[in-house]
Amino acid sequence: MTEKVLLDAGVVTRCRRRVHLEHDPSMRDQPQAPLDLGIEQRIADAAEHRRTVAKWLNRVLGEDWTEIPRVAVDSREELTLAAMRAGTRYISYAQLPADEPGGRRGSVDLLVRSGDGYVPVLVVRHKITDPGSGARVSPMDRPVPEAARNDQTRKVRAQPRDQLRLAHAVRQLQACGMGAATNVGGVIGVEADAVLWHDLDVPNWPGGRTALAEYEARFADRLAVASAAAEGAEPLALPSRITECKGCPWWPTCELQLRENRDVSLVVRGEDAVALRGIEVSTVDDLAAVPLAEAESLPLTGVGNTDAILLAKAWLRNLPLVRRVRDLAVPRADVEVDVDMESYADAGAYLWGCWLSDADIDEEPGYRAFVSWEPLPSDDEARSFAEFWTWFGSVRRRAYERGLSFRAYCYNELAENRWMLASAERFAGKPGVPSVAEVREFIRSAEWVDLFASVREQFLCPNGKGLKVIAPSAGFAWRDAEASGENSMRWYRDAVGLGGGVPVLSQRDRILRYNEDDVRATWTIRRWMTSGEANEIPYAADL
Repeated sequence: MTEKVLLDAGVVTRCRRRVHLEHDPSMRDQPQAPLDLGIEQRIADAAEHRRTVAKWLNRVLGEDWTEIPRVAVDSREELTLAAMRAGTRYISYAQLPADEPGGRRGSVDLLVRSGDGYVPVLVVRHKITDPGSGARVSPMDRPVPEAARNDQTRKVRAQPRDQLRLAHAVRQLQACGMGAATNVGGVIGVEADAVLWHDLDVPNWPGGRTALAEYEARFADRLAVASAAAEGAEPLALPSRITECKGCPWWPTCELQLRENRDVSLVVRGEDAVALRGIEVSTVDDLAAVPLAEAESLPLTGVGNTDAILLAKAWLRNLPLVRRVRDLAVPRADVEVDVDMESYADAGAYLWGCWLSDADIDEEPGYRAFVSWEPLPSDDEARSFAEFWTWFGSVRRRAYERGLSFRAYCYNELAENRWMLASAERFAGKPGVPSVAEVREFIRSAEWVDLFASVREQFLCPNGKGLKVIAPSAGFAWRDAEASGENSMRWYRDAVGLGGGVPVLSQRDRILRYNEDDVRATWTIRRWMTSGEANEIPYAADL
C-alpha cells in the first residue's frame, strides 16, 4: 500500500520535476549531486539567524514563551498541539500537526496567539522591507498582529516565497482547529528590527489573486505530481532546464535525460521551452531547423526569436560563443581601471578590488584591494569604501590633468552599482564617503562600462554569459580551482571568524587572490574583444 504523501511548504516554489523525483520510489538509490557549498552556507547562516532571534525573543518575552524541544517529529507535533491547547502565547520552533487529508506537514519558527487561535511568524535571513511607506509592522517585543501599524518609513519588499510559506502554515493551523480568525502571518527579516505582517486575503498577486489562492493552486498541483510519482503512475512533470537546476541535487539525473533527448530547454529555458514544445519544437535540432525567415512565428518571450535559432545551431556545433557582429568593440581609454566588489549576502560590501592599467599617471599599475576584515555589518566597511572611492577619484583626476581619457569596467554592474549607492547612503557624512548624487552621476556616465552588457550585445552564448563561462574563451583561468562567488562567501566566514570563530588568515589571502583574478579576467576579456583573436569566433550569419 502506498504511503500517504505529505508535503512541506517548500514544494510550492520548487521545480515540479524535482517534486516528482523526491517521491518516486524508483529514484531512491539514484546518486545525487552534493549540496552546493554556497547553498549549504546560506542554510547554516539562516539557522544561526533563527537561533539568535529566538534567544532574543525568549529573553524579552519571558514566561509567555515556550520552545518546543528537538525530539522526534511525532513528539514535537504532540508538544506543539498541547502548548496551543494550553493557550501559550508564544511557541518557538513549532512542529504543526500533520494535515493528512490535505497532504500537508511542516514546522514554523514562531506561533503567536491571536484571539482564540494562532498565527504563524517566519524568521528569515533576507530583507523584507525597503525605504518607503505602507508596510504594516509591529515592534519586536510585541510580535502580534494586534500591535501592527502602518509604517511611513518602510514599504513591503516583494518576497513571494514568504507569503506562500505563511499560507501553508495557516492551512495547517486551520486543519487542527487552531487557526486565528484572520488569515495573516508575520515575518522577521535579516535586520530583526520589526515584524512585518502580511494579510494573505489581499488580492495583490498577478491577476488579482490572493496569496492563499496562489498557494492553493500551486500546492494542489505539487500534491498531484508527488502522488502520481509515489503511485508509479504516468509522470505529471518531465525534466526541463530552468534557473533552479544549477543548485539542484537532481540535476545530474535530469541533465542526462535532457541531453539524451536533446531537449529544447538546453538552449531556451522556462516558459519559452514549454511554448516551443506546444508547437512541436521539442528538441534543439527542431529549433535549429526553423528557417530564420520564419523566426518571428516562434512564441518566445525570454530570448529573441532569431537568437534562439542561432543558439540552437551553436549548441549543435558545441560552440561556447558565437559573434553577433562582424567587428567586436569595447569602449577603451588611456587610463583604465577594472573593478570587482565582494559582498556578504545583504550584510555589506567588504572588498573593492581594482586593476589599474595603461598610461602613466605616477601610479603603480596592477592590483589594489580596499578591504575590511571586521565582521559585517561594521562601520569599518565605510572606511574601506571611502578609501576605494578616494583612490578611484584620484586616478580619474590625474588622468584628466594630463589630458588623458579614463574609463572603469566591471562585469554586470548591478552588484557594484547596488553597493556603491547603498554605501553612499548608509555612510553619508563619514570621511571620504561620496554623496549618493556623486555616485549616481558616475554610474550613469560613459566612464563606467559594463562589460557584461558588451558581451550580451555582441555574442550569443549557449552555455551562459557569466564571467566564469566567458573568460576561458579569452584564454583566462582562475588560480583557485574552487573559485566562485558562492564559495567566496564561505571563505569570508572563515576569514573574519563569523559566528565567534577564530579568523583564518589564509582564507583572507585566498579571497584577495580570487578577487584579483576576477578583475584580471575582466581586463583579459575586454582586451581580447578588441584584438584580432576574438574575430576567430564563428560569426552567427555564417552558421
